[in-house]
Amino acid sequence: MKITVIGSGNMGGAIALGLAKGSVFRAEDITCTARTEKTLERMRRANPALGLTTDNVAAVRSADWVLLAVKPWLVESVIREIRPALDLERQLILSVAATVSLDQLARFLVRREAEEELVVPRLIRVMPNTAIEVGSSMTFLCEQGAEPEEVDLALRAFGELGHALLIDEKKMDAAMALASCGIAYALRYIRAAMEGGVELGMPAGEAQEIVAYTVKGAADLLLAHGSHPEVEIDKVTTPGGLTIRGLNEMEAAGFSSAVVRGLKASK
Repeated sequence: MKITVIGSGNMGGAIALGLAKGSVFRAEDITCTARTEKTLERMRRANPALGLTTDNVAAVRSADWVLLAVKPWLVESVIREIRPALDLERQLILSVAATVSLDQLARFLVRREAEEELVVPRLIRVMPNTAIEVGSSMTFLCEQGAEPEEVDLALRAFGELGHALLIDEKKMDAAMALASCGIAYALRYIRAAMEGGVELGMPAGEAQEIVAYTVKGAADLLLAHGSHPEVEIDKVTTPGGLTIRGLNEMEAAGFSSAVVRGLKASK
């Protein structure tokens, strides 16, 4: 099976390189496009087995899946460019454009193929976060008209790049706030904790290493046990102890409410 990734920037390039390491696609069955040879050269250095071209139209003709990894405001024009070469009865169309809905994608793609007949595209929206670069993305998928086996295969492919979850499109904005914006919020906590560590006397580099592994450990506990965060918090908050004092000070400063307000502002 072959996939073409239209747009080999940070996200498209990371997806292509990640898929090339997985079991669904071979590197030689992945074609990546870019506007500049400089971008293609970066991809070539990363994996010389990938197919690379600046010709979007030629790239989609033999693909089974076409993944649009361009900026949201470019999606319509790119579809207009490649539409004559697409075979919507055969090809699955995927998009990682954050603000382009399934209905919008369908409108961009649909054209009258016969007097009274429209070909309805099979669509999957894919929303990874930047941790896809290291194979640790929280990726959301929603679909419109896709076959169940196509959805299952997409979940498998993106599940190999972290964790993939199929959701209703109406939940996508909230999901992006939690995972796409949320990765920045988690990193901001790490930065704040690093600053606190420096104030406590730790060198910045050591503080970053300690906090990063601590956050990873906290996440691993939840994923391994399936427990509520408070269950794990209770294990380290002894009566009159240091941890509960620290938590109470953070809450007094608005920690939880600030997180909730930030997430609501991101939706």
